[in-house]
Amino acid sequence: MSELVTYLQNNEPQFRKNRLAALYSDFRPLCTLNPDGYNANIDAWLKALKSATLAGAVPSSSSTHNLLSLNVDESLLRALNTKEWGRPLALGTVVREAVERKEMVGLREFEVSEGFYNQRRGWGINPWSVLGWGFRMLGLGGGVNGEDKLPVGNFVVVPNLEEAGYGAAARMEGIRGRTEKVFSRTEFKERFGDVLGEGKALSESDFVVLLRFLERDKALLVYDGETVKLRVLGDSTGITQEDATIVSLRTLIKDIEVQIGALTKRLDELMTTAKAAVERKNKVAALAALRSKKLAESTLTKRHATLAQLEEVFTKIEQAADQVDLVRVMEASTRVLTGLNKEVGGVERVDDVVDQLREQMSQVDEVGNVIAEVGQDTNPVDDSEVDDELEAMERQEREKIEEKERKEREEREKKEAAETQKKLDALEEVEGEAANAKHREDLNKDTDLEDSIEKMKRVSLELQ
Repeated sequence: MSELVTYLQNNEPQFRKNRLAALYSDFRPLCTLNPDGYNANIDAWLKALKSATLAGAVPSSSSTHNLLSLNVDESLLRALNTKEWGRPLALGTVVREAVERKEMVGLREFEVSEGFYNQRRGWGINPWSVLGWGFRMLGLGGGVNGEDKLPVGNFVVVPNLEEAGYGAAARMEGIRGRTEKVFSRTEFKERFGDVLGEGKALSESDFVVLLRFLERDKALLVYDGETVKLRVLGDSTGITQEDATIVSLRTLIKDIEVQIGALTKRLDELMTTAKAAVERKNKVAALAALRSKKLAESTLTKRHATLAQLEEVFTKIEQAADQVDLVRVMEASTRVLTGLNKEVGGVERVDDVVDQLREQMSQVDEVGNVIAEVGQDTNPVDDSEVDDELEAMERQEREKIEEKERKEREEREKKEAAETQKKLDALEEVEGEAANAKHREDLNKDTDLEDSIEKMKRVSLELQ
């Protein structure tokens, strides 16, 4: 059993043994006889191929696996071959359905197309695809009675590509500085090559597809073959000479850092060689190693000086870039404030508005006072009567509270009296039991005394 079949059986529930007969059969006639079963088989195959491609389980002629594209040819059929069911007889139909559903797109078509992906409506609808589907539903096409020929070629797996695009977009959100948004092609691949997760590195072909997708269909970056620049909101410019210079400078700094590392390692090796030559008393070898060491030290010193200069220049560029962004924001803020101040109309207009507002508020207060006076005249209220009514209500409330407290007190006293009587009854019962016990004890003592006297009498008679 091939690695691909093993993966499908272990990771795809729809490829359990009782489904393999249906999936590996020529199920094309189901398109008209049982459309639901036909679509279920197509969906199962598409999900399996997507998952296997993303997992790198599809055989590849190179050392790396493509995770965003699937190579459909005879090797794929061989990889899907099983001992019991042979090869899948309807795999060609599966691939054609995937293309018509736009879940797969030919790699060449993907590369040359311009803007045919729409984030709101998906891939453009091909009327010929709809017509072909109708013919198959009527049994007029699709090769139902003939051999199901496999479309050969490399196809972009759209769900995998979109997943990689979402991962790249999420990672881009954390990049802020202008200099940080510009990459060389190598830097970008190092930064975004694992957007599908750890252990899922994109191949070179995948990387080209992802760059095309992010540039054309997601509009998240611009790319000129060597330099990648993340788009900034409101900035429609492409890659400028300044961007290319920033990338070149950063690349040069990294190259010099690598050279410094190599020279440092070389110095250690030469020192070790010189010490070993001295131990062997090989003066010529020791001198040669020390001369080489001096030359390496001189070169290393120059490299350090150059690196320091380049880092200083790059720091200044970063500062200048930040200042450009700051000035741009300040200019935009100035335009906004200018427009708002024009709408306000200046200090004199504000003073007039405030004076008018105060005047209108004063008129409102005057009208309110007049209405209050009219109300007092038409509805006179005697405050003494209000006070008497309030006092009566308070008195009634106090009486209610006192009555409630009296009842609670009487109930509490009844409970206490009952408990006291219960305790007294218990005490009397205890005292009665004690008296009875004492009486019984006295009776027992009298009985014992009489028995003793009777015994003494018998003893006395016996002695006589």
